[in-house]
Amino acid sequence: MAEHSEVAYTTADGNDYPAHEATYEGFIKLVKYGTGTVVIILILMAIFLT
Repeated sequence: MAEHSEVAYTTADGNDYPAHEATYEGFIKLVKYGTGTVVIILILMAIFLT
């Protein structure tokens, strides 16, 4: 069996945590504003298409 004492991502070369965190923040903003946009579209459809 392989030894699993060290976590691979903590010892791997080339990890760019600031870029990772920036990408995650961008994703969260996209989901937040995308959800809000869909809700607004649904509300407008309910008002104008009934």
